Amino acid sequence: MQAAHRVLRYIKGAPAQGLYFPAANQLNMKGFSDSDWAAFPNTRRSVSGFCMFLGSALISWKSKKQQTVSRSSLEAEYRAIAAASCEIQWLSYLLESLEVRLETPVALFTDNKSAMAIAENPVFHERTKHI
Repeated sequence: MQAAHRVLRYIKGAPAQGLYFPAANQLNMKGFSDSDWAAFPNTRRSVSGFCMFLGSALISWKSKKQQTVSRSSLEAEYRAIAAASCEIQWLSYLLESLEVRLETPVALFTDNKSAMAIAENPVFHERTKHI
């Protein structure tokens, strides 16, 4: 109940804030993922985050502390990409059940070139089997 009151106080105090859902919107989904390696100094755990857009409307977002300690920033980014991929799959199934067809394949953006190379090339599996 305290959490509900806190949310209502926030909404009351920020009336100009909100999410924008345009009436004329393209049906293409894109996602952005990122991580903060070893963000928690005591536990050395990283934070994963992603946001998903349908056209120009934000439809899903999440930020969460990773369950395991990542050995490198590459590993933390790769885990963030994996979480974003799961969300993309779930949103695709949801849209399909609502009989909404996406116009283009879903694009997932990240800022780590090594993580992109591993995600695109299954040959690197030997180097990443610990993830």
